Amino acid sequence: MTVTNNVTRMLDARKVKYTAHVLPEEKLGAKQAAQLIGVPSEVVFKTIVAVRATPGKPILAVIPGDQELNLKLLAKSIGDKKVKLASHQQAESLTGLQTGGISPLALINKGFQVLVDSSALSHPAIFVSGGQRGLNIEITPQDLLAITSARTAALCSD
Repeated sequence: MTVTNNVTRMLDARKVKYTAHVLPEEKLGAKQAAQLIGVPSEVVFKTIVAVRATPGKPILAVIPGDQELNLKLLAKSIGDKKVKLASHQQAESLTGLQTGGISPLALINKGFQVLVDSSALSHPAIFVSGGQRGLNIEITPQDLLAITSARTAALCSD
C-alpha cells in the first residue's frame, strides 16, 4: 500500500530517494515503530518540539528512539540558556500535526529551527515520521539535513 501526502510529494518533486513504511495509524512510540518495521530503535528517530525561554523560533529536536532529549545540551547547541519541552497540546498547536506524526519533513519553511542528533550520521539511513501517524520515511541522514536545513548536535546524554 502506498501512502501519498505532502511529505512524499515534496520528496518526489525533489527527486530524493526514500522508502515509505506504512504502520498502524495509532500513536506509536519510536520503539514500537522500530519493532513493526524490523529495525533497531536507534535508527528510528523521534521529533520532539521544544520552546525557548526567550523569544525565538520553536525547535524540532530529532533524536534516536532509544534515547532521551537532554534539554541542557539542546539549549547549549542553540546558544540559549534554557529550553523546555512543549506539551502535547502546545506541540500540536505549534506544528499543526498530531503528536506521533510530527516530522521535520512536514514543517519545512514553517519557522522551526531543526537539530538532528549527531548520531544520525553514523547510520546509512534513518527513519523519521512522514508527517502523519502511521507513516515513517526511511531516508539518508544527509538528505534529511539538506532538505530541512538542519544541523547536527549532541542532543542526548550518554
